[in-house]
Amino acid sequence: MKWNNGNDKQQPSASATGVASRGLRTLGFGFGRDDESREEIERIDFKMVTFSLAGKDYGIDIMKVKEIAKFERFTFVPNARPFVAGVYNLRGEIISIIDLRVMFNLPAEQHSDGTPQDGLILRLEDNLIGVIVDRIDRVVGISSESIQPPHPIFADINIGYISGVVEHEDRLYITLDVDRIFTKESEKARAVDQSRSVMETPPGEPIEEPARVTAPDEQQEFSFISEGLATFDKLYASAINQQWLQQRFEQWRQERSEVQKPIQFADEHDAAAFVRPFFSANSEQLWDRSYSEAVRAVLPHAETMVVNAWNPGCAKGHESYSLAAILSAYYSGKRVKIWAGDNDLLSISTAPNLILAEETVPAHMQEFTVGTANGVTFSAGIKEMILFEYHDIRHESGVPHAHIVVCRDLLSLLEPEVQQQVLTKFYETLVNGGVLIVGDNEQLDDDTRWQPLSDQVQAYCKV
Repeated sequence: MKWNNGNDKQQPSASATGVASRGLRTLGFGFGRDDESREEIERIDFKMVTFSLAGKDYGIDIMKVKEIAKFERFTFVPNARPFVAGVYNLRGEIISIIDLRVMFNLPAEQHSDGTPQDGLILRLEDNLIGVIVDRIDRVVGISSESIQPPHPIFADINIGYISGVVEHEDRLYITLDVDRIFTKESEKARAVDQSRSVMETPPGEPIEEPARVTAPDEQQEFSFISEGLATFDKLYASAINQQWLQQRFEQWRQERSEVQKPIQFADEHDAAAFVRPFFSANSEQLWDRSYSEAVRAVLPHAETMVVNAWNPGCAKGHESYSLAAILSAYYSGKRVKIWAGDNDLLSISTAPNLILAEETVPAHMQEFTVGTANGVTFSAGIKEMILFEYHDIRHESGVPHAHIVVCRDLLSLLEPEVQQQVLTKFYETLVNGGVLIVGDNEQLDDDTRWQPLSDQVQAYCKV
């Protein structure tokens, strides 16, 4: 008799169910209780998170489960036990990831690289550990009285790992004792390490106690930092920002050493502190004269009477207004149009009426501003050049062919695959010879579609 685990479309027949129930009663499991007996145990005092593994249903006490997770970025650890899939950065805390199929000696399941895997984060005393399963099912509430003792016929795994079996809504669940599982494996691992130490130690030399924790090497620490940034949605490591990230990592190691703090992020504030130096000069403010002149020096020649520019990620508009002031002077006599977009609704809604303190406007831009009761704003002529609109760069845009694209720092805030999609979108939008300006700490030197133009600003020409 094969119990239905919820994946089979065909339910077992009534006769088959009856045979199974009688067989279970014979073994003393009592799954064939009558209605009166069922009413006696309807009180729910035990909840478990259920999941499937190699075609069978399992459950773990919900009090042992911190959260349900999708594992897609964990780091391989050399010389670890076979069932240790790697380590994972859980919001700054490094935890081990265990593949339950491998631990239970079940047939391994093939996964494509990068495919998210279902898992659970378990809380074991003061430690957290992640386990990979085939599929998370649901939370099931039962009476603890309905849990029967384990029996070898119900599982292909070590019976010592099983705390009991229970039937619920015509499905048979094997409940796992995670404390016992991981205590046994820890003791087994220490015994193996100790035996290796004895065998490998030359006669006459003292046997060293194996270290409980191996300090991660520099490359592993760098991987943890990269994963931590992605976890906190601060920055995604890629070829675009790899050089800056490596330099910042070395600097961060020194900073943390000086204050005697661990290099790993304890929380999102640490991640924010790490990434703060990444953002370009003049971020969220008008461009100063030096940067404005550097941008002016790389502007392309435009034969048409209309010059189009695209400024995704414009935030409150400081960048768009700075660009408009430069383009209006450089392309004098031509019609300039700037498409400025951002997915922050509050920022983009206030951008058309940006009010500035007069002292914050650089001298070379003052001619483009007018006074108001609350400060200064840009002139009507400059404002007419800019179309501010709510837009997510991941989605299609209505921007026509453009001569200039200014997208500073935004690429690094996108997942690596999206970065490449957006770069392709920029390439297709720009006219031949068009210019793309990215963040100060972003580079496209390895992308043959782009030719660097300047040492003063990260500008690239479409080739």
